[in-house]
Amino acid sequence: VQGLAAGLGVSGSVRSPTFTLIHEHRGPVPLFHVDLYRLEAAELESLGLEEVIDSPGVTAIEWPERAPGVLPREHLMIEFRFGPTASERCLRLIPRGGRYERLVAALRGCGSSR
Repeated sequence: VQGLAAGLGVSGSVRSPTFTLIHEHRGPVPLFHVDLYRLEAAELESLGLEEVIDSPGVTAIEWPERAPGVLPREHLMIEFRFGPTASERCLRLIPRGGRYERLVAALRGCGSSR
């Protein structure tokens, strides 16, 4: 999420919102950082996640599988996996919907395939 925040022009510290579940980082484009790891099923409705997703800005959700059915029909899923070395990560972009399919196709045309 730190790289996403930097790309959006968000300044300041960006850490996982462990105890608040949702943290807004202000910048030219607002970034809503959501961590659902500690979410209990009963808390989902009162969290207001759908309002955050529908608001202007970018919403990054860690552990989205803990909130089934909340993601919009069109979204971009980014999976992080450990790479060959401890300092490397592999990303997998999973587009859902035409907008994100076009975005991922455009990204494939940039840089290496690694």
